[in-house]
Amino acid sequence: MNSKVQSVEDLQVWQKAHALTLEIYRLTSKFPTNEKYALVDQIRRAVSSIGANLFEGSYRTGTNEFRYFANIARGSAGEVKYFLLLSKNLKYISDEKFKQLDQEIDTICKMLYGLIKSLS
Repeated sequence: MNSKVQSVEDLQVWQKAHALTLEIYRLTSKFPTNEKYALVDQIRRAVSSIGANLFEGSYRTGTNEFRYFANIARGSAGEVKYFLLLSKNLKYISDEKFKQLDQEIDTICKMLYGLIKSLS
């Protein structure tokens, strides 16, 4: 990590991922109760995995390990992207909300890619 970065929480990508996690938790609390152990559980696990993997990678001993976990975080972001599309198609979220969240996840993916490249 950059010398000015004291912890993973200082990274803008982690901050955005955490904010998205909080937003997804709020949003999915309104999903139908029959989705509680299905779609809600899966999207929450995937979105929280982005920030969790960045944290875990930052606590590892080397740059290669951090890069590995950043790649896993990027994969989780892709998973969230699918679950958002599914949520839209099931009419659990509006087209507008989908577009907003899809843009946020795209930004996070780009930032993760930049982080991964910087760790190479």
